[in-house]
Amino acid sequence: MSVRQRLRIAVLVAAAVAVAAASGSALARKAYDTGATDTEIRIGNIMPYSGPASAYGVIGKTEAAYFRMINDKGGINGRKINFISYDDGYSPPKTVEQARKLVESDEVLLIFNALGTATQTAVQKYLNGRNVPQLFVASGASKWNDPKQFPWTMGWQPSYRIEARIFATYILKTRPDARVALFYANDDFGKDYVNGLKDIFGDRWPKIVAAEESYENSEPSIDSHIVKLKDSGADVLVNISTPKFAAQAIKKAAEIGWKPMHLLTNVSISIGAVMKPAGLEASEGVLSAGYLKDASDPQWADDEGMKAFMAFADKYMPGANISDTHLAYGFAASQTMEQVLRQCGDDLTRANIMKQAARLNDFAPSTLMPGIKINTSAADFAPIEQLRMMQFKNGRWVFFGDTLAAGAID
Repeated sequence: MSVRQRLRIAVLVAAAVAVAAASGSALARKAYDTGATDTEIRIGNIMPYSGPASAYGVIGKTEAAYFRMINDKGGINGRKINFISYDDGYSPPKTVEQARKLVESDEVLLIFNALGTATQTAVQKYLNGRNVPQLFVASGASKWNDPKQFPWTMGWQPSYRIEARIFATYILKTRPDARVALFYANDDFGKDYVNGLKDIFGDRWPKIVAAEESYENSEPSIDSHIVKLKDSGADVLVNISTPKFAAQAIKKAAEIGWKPMHLLTNVSISIGAVMKPAGLEASEGVLSAGYLKDASDPQWADDEGMKAFMAFADKYMPGANISDTHLAYGFAASQTMEQVLRQCGDDLTRANIMKQAARLNDFAPSTLMPGIKINTSAADFAPIEQLRMMQFKNGRWVFFGDTLAAGAID
């Protein structure tokens, strides 16, 4: 063999080694935990498709449709999303059963946007103990923002406590002599809200709050509670209830001729699921605080974000009631999940998922109100901390005042 031949072989061998090293390096950069492969990302979800909070089920249906859209476009970083969603009937024992099934049988990479304060509280320690991300919980409980004690749990929407503090501040500003009737769910959701009101009312609570009535999710009707609150002589009603009961409360108040200043929790502002069933005339004047655009409101007709949402709804959820704000919610939450997974690249470990979820910077999903953006950090697991006051007028929600951030009322 000539010297030239030996040199040529040496060059070819060196090139092959370099290619192999490069390929090995590329492979080494890929990292997976259970639920992720070169071709798939398995995401778990739990929704109340049945039971007293079934109005929220459309959120899960929207998210399933969203990930079908993503898969049709090639997936995320070349991987298709396998979205596995189960019904818990808004019952904590059933939530525990479904969470274990998702983690231990379906072997999902993470749990995304599972709904309910009491239900997700029931599985928080379990998921954190197994280092499974409980990501973007569909609940405004302040407990989800506790990265030191629960580093695998993160909320998504504004906290109930912040919203309640905004309401209390608004009441004191507009009706300093108000007598408040408080109607709330007898669970962590309702109690978190009550604590927010207490933050602002403080020692004045006995003077301001004329009556309190709590309800159980198992109650078929809450009419008697509303009658009792009216009889207290209160001129302000703070309504902290899920959609089914919120609609009942609005309707009953109208039937008995009670017309207090009515403040309604954001989780029950859906026109399609609450205001229309309660009656548009009965709902007139109700106040709330919001952060999502209403797809049925013509003011967003030329909004680019809303155009993207409507194109999605037309193709993947034909016939869906776009006046139901839960669709806009599910769309925005799914966009946030997509953003985190794209940031993860080929490192689809659970630790990196939480790391990237805590690195969202001014992210603005299509259906969030202008000026409201998602920001997180390793010390701040509360993605959305801004709201605007709004009032239901002539069949739609009308925003007023400035965007209020959490710090604005401290």
